[in-house]
Amino acid sequence: MGVIARQSIRGTVVTYLGIAVGVVTTFFVLTRFLTAEEIGLARVLVDAATLFIGLAQLGTNASIIRFYPYFKEKDSDEDHGFFFWALVVPFIGFLLFAVLYWACRVPLSAWFGDKSPLFVEYYYFVLPIAFFMLYQTICESTCNVLMHIVVPRAVRELIVRVGLLAVYLLYAFRILSLDGLVIGLCVNYAVAALINLIYFFSLKPVNLRPDRAFLKANKGLVTKYLTYTGFLIISAVTTVLAPTLSSFFVTAKMGLDSTGIFAIATYMAVMVSVPNRSVAAIASPQLARAIKEQNREECTLLINQVTRNMLLIGGFILLAIWVNIDLIFHILPNGATYAPAKNVVLILGVSQLVLATFSICFSALNYSRYYAFSLLLSLLLTVSAIFLNNYLVPLYGMEGAAMSNLLSYGLYYLLVIATVVPLCRIRVIDRRWWWILALLTVLFGVNTLWCMYAPSMNIWLDSVLRSLVILGGGVLVAYKAELSPEINEQMKLKIKN
Repeated sequence: MGVIARQSIRGTVVTYLGIAVGVVTTFFVLTRFLTAEEIGLARVLVDAATLFIGLAQLGTNASIIRFYPYFKEKDSDEDHGFFFWALVVPFIGFLLFAVLYWACRVPLSAWFGDKSPLFVEYYYFVLPIAFFMLYQTICESTCNVLMHIVVPRAVRELIVRVGLLAVYLLYAFRILSLDGLVIGLCVNYAVAALINLIYFFSLKPVNLRPDRAFLKANKGLVTKYLTYTGFLIISAVTTVLAPTLSSFFVTAKMGLDSTGIFAIATYMAVMVSVPNRSVAAIASPQLARAIKEQNREECTLLINQVTRNMLLIGGFILLAIWVNIDLIFHILPNGATYAPAKNVVLILGVSQLVLATFSICFSALNYSRYYAFSLLLSLLLTVSAIFLNNYLVPLYGMEGAAMSNLLSYGLYYLLVIATVVPLCRIRVIDRRWWWILALLTVLFGVNTLWCMYAPSMNIWLDSVLRSLVILGGGVLVAYKAELSPEINEQMKLKIKN
């Protein structure tokens, strides 16, 4: 866990620097200078591009992590041209899905055209954004397997956000038109992809010649790769679609104004799962290696540490947001416009907590020989998300979209755990996990009772007092009870240094 802890902490620091930029962008630029409709346009373009690259990468993102240990020679840098395939396969996928996206313009325009005509106007700008996001993601994965996550994480979480801030400010002061804003989004992701590509090639001499002799000598490996990738392609249709469905349903059923409000709530909620990005980036390659070596003890230890720490860290982030939610909307420019999404933030935050805590279990299933089950579970996730969004959004609006997100992910990860535990013989949570859950439940309960029986006289004073008592008390209990030995150890080292 030492490498994971060091790299994850560095990656998390970079991520939260990016979040600081994102907070300024979201709370003090977007909500002040852009209308909810314009925020919704930017959000749905990025969501559509995210969906596109999830399909176009043809499973390469996961395949890189799973199969690199098979290509890499143990005591040398030789990888038999592995990275040639890592770069070429996504390009082929992009071309295939670009043609499909072009062919779907008429039906998609009909679905979005009534409530969100602005998205239809900028329909084709999804393609360049998706292309650059695709290679930003692929290069990040290649750096992950080389155990260098900090720079790609800085690009994703910091440089991209600084670029977005610059683009939005240029639009705010009318240096850019709306067309220029959309083009600026494309340029921003192009710069990010280029930086990641240059950094990847600087890490080691990269062999871009496919080693055909190695592939001929390992035909079983090729068959396994093709089979695994085939399942990932089909699975991607479902797993990538599910996270963006709520945004698309809100856009189609309620319009870009509501999408903009939903986007601000989503941004707040996503902070809960931010630490998981760094942890997953460095833990996934180690988990893949442990599964390859059939080291169940290491797998169990690694998964227990991840689920426990993600519940603790993510839970306290969600608690901090919820304790201060009224103050956040009070500070937010045009906060009255976005305050109706208060409950949306909580519901989506719980959903993000579930995702951050248990996504490592899905990775374990994907890297095991039982990965075929992930297809069935992913299909169930998407079907349930479509059904719930279609039913709940017309009834409850944005809160319905958030509830559909939570319910579908809750069911999904429950079934993932029910599959992983007996098949892989891995225990995914330990006793400390239950104590953390109990502590968080008590802290949220105390906050609820405080709000009910101690009405706020001053919003600033109330937020400060509740933060000190509830958050401060919770952190102290978690530290004294050693609910996370790994975090306690890192804190002690920081104090000594």
